Amino acid sequence: MEVVEVEWKGGGNNRILRIFIDKPSGVSHADCEIISQQVGTILDVEDVIPSRYTLEVSSPGLDRKLLKAADYQRFVGKKAKVKLRHPIGGRTHFFGRLAGFEAGEVEMEAEGAGRIRFPLENVLTARLVAEF
Repeated sequence: MEVVEVEWKGGGNNRILRIFIDKPSGVSHADCEIISQQVGTILDVEDVIPSRYTLEVSSPGLDRKLLKAADYQRFVGKKAKVKLRHPIGGRTHFFGRLAGFEAGEVEMEAEGAGRIRFPLENVLTARLVAEF
């Protein structure tokens, strides 16, 4: 199991610590419960967060963020939305299938643009698109 992302949201008494976990076979409700209990206990005993907060543990979901190289490798063949920092062919927004990842570059079969390649550092945001 791995921690995919951690978010700290809100303010005052409405703070939320959100932890997203994943594993190759997928995350179950029981997995979230176990991690929530373990992390909650550690945070309480160590008094890491002195103010009130809510701890949430979840899977990244069907529309998960793509954050690191391993994500692009793992999800080759899946649909994704990508927003780039610097345009390719005058565009910064692309939708299509991830076609590969090699030498720090993402390859994508993008609608309206064909096969494109861009360095991972050029990605501003990227998410999988749920397919049913």
